[in-house]
Amino acid sequence: VQGTLEDALTTVLRLTEVTRLVVAGRTDAGVHATGQVAHVDLDLDDGVDLIRLTRRLSSLLRSTPDVVIKNVTRAPDGFDARFSPLARRYEYRLLDREELRNPLVRHRTVWTSTPLDIDLMNETASSLIGLRDFGAFCKPREGATTIRELQQFTWMRDDTGTLIARLQADAFCHSMVRALVGACVEVGSARLALSELGDVRDAAQRTSDFKIMPAHGLTLTEVIYPPDEQLG
Repeated sequence: VQGTLEDALTTVLRLTEVTRLVVAGRTDAGVHATGQVAHVDLDLDDGVDLIRLTRRLSSLLRSTPDVVIKNVTRAPDGFDARFSPLARRYEYRLLDREELRNPLVRHRTVWTSTPLDIDLMNETASSLIGLRDFGAFCKPREGATTIRELQQFTWMRDDTGTLIARLQADAFCHSMVRALVGACVEVGSARLALSELGDVRDAAQRTSDFKIMPAHGLTLTEVIYPPDEQLG
C-alpha cells in the first residue's frame, strides 16, 4: 500500500524521485485499514488545490481498488503521522455460528466452528486492560519494549450475529491485537480458564496457550491525534 501511494504521488506531482510516506503504523500482512494516516514532506506552492490533488490521486488509483485515499490536507506544524498519535483503534470480526456464514464478508471476518461465550470474552478483555508488559501477546523484537497501555477492549454481537472486538491502546506491538483476540477465544470456548490466562498475562512471556488469530479479521479503524496546538 505504501509503495502504491508513493508511486501515485510521484506520478501526479511529476517528482524527479519517489517521495517517502511516513505512516501512523504498519499493520501485519493481511490486516485491513479504514483509518490509516500518512504524511509526506513536499515543497509545494501554498496555492496548491488539495481537492484537485485528491481527485487526481484517486483517479490514478482506480486500477488498484484495494487502496483508496479519503482525504488530503495540509498538516499543521509539528505533525508526524507516526509519532504524534495519542492512541490507535482496531476492530476484529469473528463469526462462531455455522448457519450464519456469509461468503460475501469472508475477506474481513474470521469463521470458527466453536460456539463462544461473549460474557466470558468480555471478562477476559476487561482483565487485560491497563498499563502492563504485554510480552505474552507480542512477537518480541530486539531492543523494543512490550509495555503498552491497553485503554479499551470490549466485545459485542451485531445484528448479523458477528462478534466484534473493539480495542484502543497508546500503541500496539507486533501481532498484539490478534493474540489478545486469540486469548479471548480460548477462554470463550472454555479451553482455557480465566485464572490461567491471568497467570500467562502476568508472566509476560510468549506462550502456546492461545493462538494468534488470522490477519484478515482485523482492521485499523482510527488513529487519534492531539489538538493541533499540542503537536510537536
